Amino acid sequence: MNAGLTPQEQRELESRMEKKQMKDFMNTYSNLVQRCFDDCVNDFTSKTLHQREEGCVMRCVDKFMKGTERLGQRFQEQNAAMMQSGQLPGTGR
Repeated sequence: MNAGLTPQEQRELESRMEKKQMKDFMNTYSNLVQRCFDDCVNDFTSKTLHQREEGCVMRCVDKFMKGTERLGQRFQEQNAAMMQSGQLPGTGR
């Protein structure tokens, strides 16, 4: 991965990257749950979701997942185009 790192530094870097990825995933998941709950659940007289609420939650999650996938694809395409043109990502050069 990084040739200038000792094996111990490499393991530490990998561990930190894994922790950051997990933190980012949990943050995204939490935001998704909160957003779909706020948008879809509004009847608290029952312990279960009503059919309308459940359908809303499913559409909300599906829309979020498709949007996230599309965003990731566009990011990869943009990154590949920048690499081909010799630009460094994030520098504008």
